[in-house]
Amino acid sequence: MKETRYFYVPDVTQTHELPEEEASHAVRVLRLTGGDEMMLMDGQGIFYRAVVTVASNHHCRYDILETLPQERPWQGHIHLAIAPTKLMDRMEWMIEKVVEIGVDEITFLDCQFSERHVVKTQRLDKIVVSAMKQSRKAWKTILHEMTPMTDFIATARVGAKYIAHCYEEVERLFLFDQMRTLEPMEDVTIMIGPEGDFSIDEVRNAVARGFHSVHLGTSRLRTETAGLSAVMMTQLSKVRI
Repeated sequence: MKETRYFYVPDVTQTHELPEEEASHAVRVLRLTGGDEMMLMDGQGIFYRAVVTVASNHHCRYDILETLPQERPWQGHIHLAIAPTKLMDRMEWMIEKVVEIGVDEITFLDCQFSERHVVKTQRLDKIVVSAMKQSRKAWKTILHEMTPMTDFIATARVGAKYIAHCYEEVERLFLFDQMRTLEPMEDVTIMIGPEGDFSIDEVRNAVARGFHSVHLGTSRLRTETAGLSAVMMTQLSKVRI
């Protein structure tokens, strides 16, 4: 019996044909043929059980057999805002992992000490899709372009907001302890700075705007490790068991 394969089709009920890249993978790599079943995901919370009707070198058409609305595996909304590293392969690794664990949005921050001021999200979005399929996530993580930190803190979503940093002169609480005090449905936004950290003025400005000052433990973490740790701590308080 063949393993059920998952494909991302954002307009699944309208086209009845896999996108070109997904079709190529389905037909050329996985060797799907007419009559094979597959699972489609729209990134909006619904899976679709489907059957292949036509398979050729560049096309894979399907009929939908069953619509399967999914329950969100975690409660509330999780938004990670992070300053990208100079080497993007480290960000790519982190994005793959946080999507597998579960995060609703990712925003890239342009900070005072940022080493990178431009991010091309096209490749990163492909990593999001791959991780979403691998981990069977029914909702696609939203990626936002680079945003000045001052703009982000002025418009951040209502809910519990945190800024993780290393300054001892600004009182900090342990993020995981803070997560355990929240209601499961409360939205969470967490900011992670660049390798050189936020500037202290950025930290104080964020605190003045309603962000809570936190740390991620006793170890000094790389940016991508900090982002992963923050999402994991948040997920532990919100996952549905």
